[in-house]
Amino acid sequence: MRAMSELNILVADDHEIVRQGIRNILEPQAHWTVVAEAANGNEAVEKSAEFKPQVALLDVGMPEMNGLEATRRIRAAFPQTEVVILTVHDSEQTVREAVSCGARGYVVKSDAGRDLIAAVESAARHQFFLSPKLAPCEDGFQMSTREGPLAQLTRRECEILQLLAEGYGNKEIASKLQISVKTAETHRTNMMRKISAHSLADLVRYAIRNGLVQP
Repeated sequence: MRAMSELNILVADDHEIVRQGIRNILEPQAHWTVVAEAANGNEAVEKSAEFKPQVALLDVGMPEMNGLEATRRIRAAFPQTEVVILTVHDSEQTVREAVSCGARGYVVKSDAGRDLIAAVESAARHQFFLSPKLAPCEDGFQMSTREGPLAQLTRRECEILQLLAEGYGNKEIASKLQISVKTAETHRTNMMRKISAHSLADLVRYAIRNGLVQP
């Protein structure tokens, strides 16, 4: 496997021993560095802002803010950071929720020794990775990310749609995504045209139906 170069990684898990185990797997890779650790979802979001890692590894079950919500916020605010979920949960519903929140990969902890490096490398290349034990439903996940209703929207439009549905205005979205207000407004107009929405309420309902936000 070709080594990635200068890859900065954030590790978020509420158990210190797990974070250390993840470091032990990742840091022997040439030029890979765990630049920050977080013990809860809030810290994961804050340290993503501070360290701007290319890849963030997040557990699902963390205090203060769970990994799925943290994934949603990291992807919305820091689109340069790809997220890989590393968790004990292997249910299809949890995987679907992670994908809808913007996760680029999903690894079951029992498979971390075998799969974690490949998952991080795939995420760094903006490619999707799913633990092989979840392969029987992989086609459905891929369809949900490529051929579902959200496929007609660009990644940036999905980010803006999620933020709109979470209650942010155009100025706040522009600030979070480091774009102009005019650009945010243009994306909003394009989204409404694509999905035949006539109001903000229509956009929010669309976001909820497609798993970008929880009702």
